Amino acid sequence: MCYLSLAILCLLLSGCMLMSGEATTVDMQEGSGNLLTTFVGAEGSSQRELDIGAPGATVQVIAIIGVESGDLELSLLGPDGAAAFTVAARPDAQVTRSGSVRADDAGKLRYSVSARGARNGTYQLFVQP
Repeated sequence: MCYLSLAILCLLLSGCMLMSGEATTVDMQEGSGNLLTTFVGAEGSSQRELDIGAPGATVQVIAIIGVESGDLELSLLGPDGAAAFTVAARPDAQVTRSGSVRADDAGKLRYSVSARGARNGTYQLFVQP
């Protein structure tokens, strides 16, 4: 019975992110701004949204990520869920990538974050028209 409960718990937790010490600041104006997230530890994956206030707009996004140890990956997603671009962190180094991404009809920019044993990490998104 205990093994069955553990298996069900593992299934429920797959596809979710556990992030400790998370702090996020967002400074957005219509179609531009930035988001900064820092954390102490992270494991798992999740999809998140950033309201840019510009429905259907194509914007230029600069993503900067870094992690002290472990793996961290960030993907910017188009309205159809396909990755517009992906950036992966290397321990003790910041990695930057940019590209064009289209917001959905509600003005939301979607992105996914994946972490495996990530410690002392950060990711930042700069959005420009």
